[in-house]
Amino acid sequence: MDYVALTRQSGLMKEMQVTAHNIANISTTGFRREGVIFAEHVKRTEGGESLSMAHASARHMDLSQAGITTTGAAFDFAIQGEGFFAVQTPDGERLTRAGSFTPSDAGELVNADGHLLLDIGGAPIFVPPDAGQVAVAQDGTVSANGQPIGQIGLFQPVDPLDLRHQGGTLFATQATEPVEGAVIFQGSLEESNVQPVAEIARMIEVQRAYELGQSFLDREDERLRGVIQTLGR
Repeated sequence: MDYVALTRQSGLMKEMQVTAHNIANISTTGFRREGVIFAEHVKRTEGGESLSMAHASARHMDLSQAGITTTGAAFDFAIQGEGFFAVQTPDGERLTRAGSFTPSDAGELVNADGHLLLDIGGAPIFVPPDAGQVAVAQDGTVSANGQPIGQIGLFQPVDPLDLRHQGGTLFATQATEPVEGAVIFQGSLEESNVQPVAEIARMIEVQRAYELGQSFLDREDERLRGVIQTLGR
């Protein structure tokens, strides 16, 4: 019974950590909320009753659309619909919904970490240093002084279950495919999709459940100590 309770406590602790991480990223541009998936194992005991044991088996990503805020910056982009921007990192291509970019000294669009924004063919987006007005159409076509110079790529994982959070706002996947139907808004950024009130309420609920389980373990520990002391006399 203690092992069952400890397993439950371990799962609740993981959920508290994930929920706290969500709350800490309420204001992080393009952040995707995480949740914990619990699995339950049920086994029939000798007395005919069943023993149920649950544990946190995996995390899942909430990919629902978040609100979009207008910034007016020429190289801030927000996605409305499915899909991600693709960026080149030292560890390979990664997906992200965080769309704040700036031109590097070489004219390539990069995010705050220096990761290159990629076009529909997987190449960096290059904006000439002497380019005047830069405009981005809703299909991702980038134009300088009215002349098309590239198209921002939007991608999604071939297998949605393969999407893995790599920290911050980056995701990794084995294979991607182009997204159709999504639009890009220039001069805007997508907010975090964390719902503050719901997340804080969930934190309180999980904390109470954890404290109840800890109280049970403490009482069981006291009972066993009493039995041992009685038998030792």
